[in-house]
Amino acid sequence: MNAKLDRRKKYTRMALKDGLIKLLQEKPISAITVKEICGIADINRSTFYSHYLDHYDLLNKIEEEIIEDMAGYLNECTYEKDEDDLLLIERLLEYFHSKHEVCTTLLNENMDTTFQKKVTIFAHQSFMKNWRASHTLDKEIADYVSTFIISGSIDVIRKWLNNGMDKPPKEMAEVISTLIKKGFSGLL
Repeated sequence: MNAKLDRRKKYTRMALKDGLIKLLQEKPISAITVKEICGIADINRSTFYSHYLDHYDLLNKIEEEIIEDMAGYLNECTYEKDEDDLLLIERLLEYFHSKHEVCTTLLNENMDTTFQKKVTIFAHQSFMKNWRASHTLDKEIADYVSTFIISGSIDVIRKWLNNGMDKPPKEMAEVISTLIKKGFSGLL
């Protein structure tokens, strides 16, 4: 009986998340209501409120889940060799590819979600912990380098997602890695 209840909870949460993502493709979170989410998910409002405080809480849970998944995905890589940097970027792109609908929606520049900020914070912490450990950069300069690399990389990933992932993750990882390590002249 308990397993059946867990499956129902899991299904309900999945349906509500999918409903919110569909609505976010049409309009900003501030214009979405719990009633609309429930209508798309075919879930009643009391069930919604037994899982989430409001639609902002649901969005926050979606964003946190993706960041947590991404962390698990990326924590398998280290920054001991230059090839590991490329592998890390490729794995990140593969992750975004596997979750393309959600990531494209949440990274849309017209959305008023906090997802990009959460991704930026996560990437900055990872960069400062891993990359800086293997390179000798002053902490203050490393902060500037991190900001530059992460902001540019997120915009390239957003463009790639919006272009329908027109290049394979491996090829995009090579482009991003080359830009990070050699700048524009590395692509000429």
